[in-house]
Amino acid sequence: MATILAIETSSELASCALLRGERVYFRESSGVRTHSQAVLPMIQELLEEAGIVLRDCEAIAYGAGPGSFTGVRTACGIAQGLGFGAGLPLLPIVTLDAMALAHRARHGDAAPAQVLTVLDARMNEVYWAQYRFDDAGQPVAVLPAALSAPGDVAPAGEVRSCGNGFPAYAEAFAGKPFAEGADAAIMPHAVQVAQLGRAAFAAGHAVPAAQAQPLYLRNKVAYTKAEREEMKASQA
Repeated sequence: MATILAIETSSELASCALLRGERVYFRESSGVRTHSQAVLPMIQELLEEAGIVLRDCEAIAYGAGPGSFTGVRTACGIAQGLGFGAGLPLLPIVTLDAMALAHRARHGDAAPAQVLTVLDARMNEVYWAQYRFDDAGQPVAVLPAALSAPGDVAPAGEVRSCGNGFPAYAEAFAGKPFAEGADAAIMPHAVQVAQLGRAAFAAGHAVPAAQAQPLYLRNKVAYTKAEREEMKASQA
C-alpha cells in the first residue's frame, strides 16, 4: 500500500497525517494564524515518528477546498513545495469528501445511508455536498460541492448530516429534518484526506506538483480578522 502524507488547513483546525501500511500518524494545531507556521514542524514530527524521510512517501495529498481561502492556498502551496523538493506527485482531495468519510467512520452505516456535509463559508453562505458510499466504502458525490445560502441547502432524500455550518446558521436550519442530530464536530481532517489520497493514488489520479490547484467555489472572499493578520505577517 502506498505511503501517503496529507495536509489539511481549510478550517480553524490544521492537521497533518501520514498513512503508512495499516498505521496512521497525525498531528493537529488550532488557530488559523498558526497554520503556515505549524504545518512543516508537524510533518517533520510525523516522519520522525514513522522512521522515514519524505522521499519514502509515494505522494502528498492535500485538502484542496472548498474552505478558508487562505487555508486552502496554504495546504496547496506547502504540498507543492514539498512535492517539487522530493519529486513526489500530489493528490488534491475535496474537503467535503473528507468530512463524509469522517462521518461514516464515526457513525457507521446506520440508515439513512447518505451523508450531507455542510461547511461554514462565511458571508452568510455554506459549502455543501451530499454523498453515498460505494462498495469499497469511498464517498461518491450525489450532489457535488456547491456554495449557497444556508436556506438553499436541499439534499435529495433522507440523509445524516455533519459540519460546522449547522451551528453557524442555526436559525436558517431550524425545523429542517436533515439538520436534526447533525454532528457539528466533524470537520475536514488530514486523516481522511490521507485515506482518500491513497485510494486516489491507486486509481491513478495523482498530478504533478505544478498542476495542483486549490478548489474555490467563489471569487469574492470575506477574510476573517485572523486571516488578515496572517496575510499581513507573511507580507512583512
